[in-house]
Amino acid sequence: MKEKTVISDIDRSMYDFRYSEDDAYKVNEGLTPEIVGQISEEKGDPEWMRDFRLKSLDIYNQIPVPEWGPSIEGLNMDNIVTYVRPNTRRMQTDWNDVPTDIKDTFDKLGIPEAEKKSLAGVGAQYDSELVYHNVKKEVADLGVVYTDLESAMRDERYEKMIRDHFMKLVPPTDHKFAALHGAVWSGGSFVYVPKGVRLEIPLQSYFRLNAAGAGQFEHTLIIVDDDAYLHFIEGCSAPKYNVANLHAGCVELYVGKNSTLRYSTIENWSKNMYNLNTKRAKVEEGGKIEWISGSFGSHVSYLYPMSILAGEGARSEFSGVTFAGKGQNLDTGCKVVHSAPHTSSYVNTRSISKDGGISTFRSAIVIAKNAKGSKSAVSCQSLMVDDISRSDTIPAMDIRTSDADVGHEAKIGRISDDVVFYLMSRGMTEDDAKALIVRGFADNVGKELPLEYAVEMNNLIGLEMKGAIG
Repeated sequence: MKEKTVISDIDRSMYDFRYSEDDAYKVNEGLTPEIVGQISEEKGDPEWMRDFRLKSLDIYNQIPVPEWGPSIEGLNMDNIVTYVRPNTRRMQTDWNDVPTDIKDTFDKLGIPEAEKKSLAGVGAQYDSELVYHNVKKEVADLGVVYTDLESAMRDERYEKMIRDHFMKLVPPTDHKFAALHGAVWSGGSFVYVPKGVRLEIPLQSYFRLNAAGAGQFEHTLIIVDDDAYLHFIEGCSAPKYNVANLHAGCVELYVGKNSTLRYSTIENWSKNMYNLNTKRAKVEEGGKIEWISGSFGSHVSYLYPMSILAGEGARSEFSGVTFAGKGQNLDTGCKVVHSAPHTSSYVNTRSISKDGGISTFRSAIVIAKNAKGSKSAVSCQSLMVDDISRSDTIPAMDIRTSDADVGHEAKIGRISDDVVFYLMSRGMTEDDAKALIVRGFADNVGKELPLEYAVEMNNLIGLEMKGAIG
């Protein structure tokens, strides 16, 4: 059997399959007050949310596109459809009631099987709508709320909680695409874990964008009350098209006193995607946020999860891996703000680039004047598989107290020819040898993921490494 050696020949059928766009409803291309009003009406927004959307649109029109990151000149909002409702009117709680083509999509991605084996609850979004949401009875009996954000917003039990937290960590004034999100957001999940509840089995949401030339703008809002624990997993993918697609979601995480939230995500967008996602967490006294991040897809990415350590003794850990292949410019990293005494953070990242791909790591550590006794350590390592790729590391440290312990380490290198030769002398092909080295390099994230997601990450690395010499 002939080994495939170029990216265009690689079988990505697990992710690139797509069905015909049998949409029930979608707005026109572009971004106008009329379109935002249409989305608001379609969603049945309360008045306060409709006003919020229109104010966000005004802010969007006033804020310039950032100039410091990768170019996004190929993204024209006049050509993007901001809302696509698939051929199902309402979210289902029984998998058998989901329309066949949508159900087949998630079946191929393994979502129902994962739910049966190892998850406490699952949400599945297709284009702009949640099509399926379910949580195990024993989890609901603990008082855990896991539902779609839109239903929760209209529920008198949760409406005030959502209004008090929605886009408070990521206000529309934060940057242009936060404002865009505030105007056209749709779908996403709401999670509330009550005080003292430790949910040892993960919850998962999966986002699939099927429509060509569309955007996806889901909003995830998680509130973990005091003395509680949650592991939340997000996955996403999209088929490949010859037109630009946009993902500008938003994740807001609130971690209570002495609580822990582990947030894991594997992003496997297609290489026509502009991924302009915003993720932010606020951690109270003695709490901890754990970020596990894998970024493999998209044409261009701007992705910098941020932790605000607001209470004394709050902690943040970030483990990430980024893989930039041909035609990809992935600008990723993280930011940590130490705003209370004796807080700590640890950042450990790996970035891989091949076939001319560009990988940039940005970190920002801010230690406020009152954050005495705080500690931070940043380690970022980059691996270039060939001599036509690029990797950059751009760390920033803003330390406003002398009573802090801060360290940074960065390494950039290439795969050793000697190591590749040794593995080939043991019977491996050059592609397989390089893939093995890359998998070992990325193991800091793989070992933190649940088994099935670690397997997916390794499969993605293998997929990307095919053709490393072609």
